Amino acid sequence: MRQNRIFKLLTNLCRIILAATFILSGFTKVIDPWGTALKVNEYLSIYGLEWLEPASMTFSIWLCGAELMMGCMLLFKVRIRLISIFALASMIFFTVLTFMSATVIPVEDCGCFGEALKLTPWETFLKNLILLPMAFVIWWRYRPDKIFAFKPVEILLTCTFFFVSMYLGYYCYIHLPLIDFLPYKVGVNIAEAMQTPAEDPDEEAETVLVYRNLRTGEEREFSLDDTEWQNADEWEWVDTRTTGDVPATTLLIGEFALRDSQGGDATQQVLATPGRLYMLCVTSFEALSAPCNRRMARLVERAAERGETVVCLTPEPLYDGSWHDFGTGPVRCYNIDASTMRTMLRARNGVVALDDGVIALKKNCRDIRP
Repeated sequence: MRQNRIFKLLTNLCRIILAATFILSGFTKVIDPWGTALKVNEYLSIYGLEWLEPASMTFSIWLCGAELMMGCMLLFKVRIRLISIFALASMIFFTVLTFMSATVIPVEDCGCFGEALKLTPWETFLKNLILLPMAFVIWWRYRPDKIFAFKPVEILLTCTFFFVSMYLGYYCYIHLPLIDFLPYKVGVNIAEAMQTPAEDPDEEAETVLVYRNLRTGEEREFSLDDTEWQNADEWEWVDTRTTGDVPATTLLIGEFALRDSQGGDATQQVLATPGRLYMLCVTSFEALSAPCNRRMARLVERAAERGETVVCLTPEPLYDGSWHDFGTGPVRCYNIDASTMRTMLRARNGVVALDDGVIALKKNCRDIRP
């Protein structure tokens, strides 16, 4: 009897720890579906499954929503027998995957906690080695229960957890992440963050950008001053490395670079603009929807009335010059690296506003209200 009581206490402890991990992991990823889709694409590219990339966004929302849902069901013991099977199967799969990521096919970051917490592949593998026995204990404890004997309240809770989790991912997809864990968050002065020194002032930190050629698959290192990597049709970002002890946040901010149509550096000129500056972020002018174009046009018009500055940032090559007319007058355009723009704004198109160089607001295009 005493052993049974101890085993039940152990099972409950394992269940709460595993549920909390699933909830934290699922929540931090489902609120950033764009970032999760990028990580999914990275794994697909590593394992030679690039043909699945068009479905990466849908899969990222479903995967993270299912993880969040599974954590909630574990926490509240909703159909615990069935969910314990899924939990054990998930832990076996991800333990194998993270072991391969740490040994056979190394990756820089597993992405298991999104942008909220960065773990190396070996740290992630160790985490999974700790959680895997917990999942086994839960499965063993509830294995005599019936798998599909749902009670009415369990059906209600299952549907609630499912719709809340999936809608949370969809909401953050059509708007922006509820919580911004990225370095370009509201309140950050980009120019000052770019100039953050290394911890050791005597050590010169050199930042190197690693990009993969989309045609040949060959990886190549670029310095920040090299503009060739900004061609999004030819190069895909892989990694950022530094020789000094510099925070990862500073590295990502350090990649912020704007170029005009002649390849000239316009970064400091734009960041030093006094007052309110709107940066319209457009992934592709041809793919820009008519409603989004109208919202941007109205913003350009209202900004001109208020004496505010508007520029346009795009990863597309500026073959036709440095200006684009959204319908209410030409707007100066600058090239920005595609991965930098996705880090700054988790949306295909939108706006980032600066007040004297400080990020004041970020909006998905559908949320622009001039």
